[in-house]
Amino acid sequence: MNETLQKVADCLVRAGSTFRPDQKEAYRKAIASETNGQSCWVMRQVLDNALVAEKRLSPLCDDTGIPHFFLEVGKNRAVTGEMMAEIQAGIREGLRRLPGRPMAIKGDDGQRIDQSGGLDPDSGALLPAPFLVKPVDEDVIRLTVLMLGGGPAIRGITQRVFHKHSVPVVVEEIVARAKESVSKLGCSPCTLAIGIGRSQFEAAALMMEAMATGDYGIQSDFEKTITEKVNEAGIGALGLGGNHSVIATFAKVGPQRASGVRIVALRPCCCFEPRRASVEL
Repeated sequence: MNETLQKVADCLVRAGSTFRPDQKEAYRKAIASETNGQSCWVMRQVLDNALVAEKRLSPLCDDTGIPHFFLEVGKNRAVTGEMMAEIQAGIREGLRRLPGRPMAIKGDDGQRIDQSGGLDPDSGALLPAPFLVKPVDEDVIRLTVLMLGGGPAIRGITQRVFHKHSVPVVVEEIVARAKESVSKLGCSPCTLAIGIGRSQFEAAALMMEAMATGDYGIQSDFEKTITEKVNEAGIGALGLGGNHSVIATFAKVGPQRASGVRIVALRPCCCFEPRRASVEL
């Protein structure tokens, strides 16, 4: 099997089946400090599930997710059409091996919208979202695989904020929207993923980069403030109440337009997300 194909397939399986060390530690800290017994029990089950999934390399959740890819390319490296084809083949192999839930809807535009074309039984038929590519100073080609579920996408928001040239106004708007999203998601505690940019596309791209690079052990003051304020709502794990509606916030702030509007993309990642892994190609 081609080396790139194998690396991508292995990476996708790890993304869909494994908590990273910082993610495990964040759960352990949340469990140790949670005062609500029911929420504490839920978080223990989530962590235990993750440890079993890692051991068996089996999916963390029945909603195995849509593959999203963040590709970092050094200035002395090149991504060819052949490499992209190998990555696509690795995606198909990884989805079959995980295994991913069959989610590819067959048919033309209308049939895919109303689902009258039916589902393809092949897990590998599920197409990934468009790739996000970013130049980096490192001498690498690094691929990060994100397996993104449907619930957070349904509860996600991309909207403008009239910020009045005030960071606190932006924070309060984000917190208000996050509280509503988290309360309706169900599968909490969440990790909030946030991108702030000049357009819907840029904000969503920054949000994806935040998910790809965020670290539970490294939180900025901006991120900590949002986490703390959302947790004041007391939503808790599965909405049962408690101190940990949100475990952490991953935020990326990009270039901003010289105006009174900021575009904010917000995703309340579920208790298993961001499901991610990285590999150098």
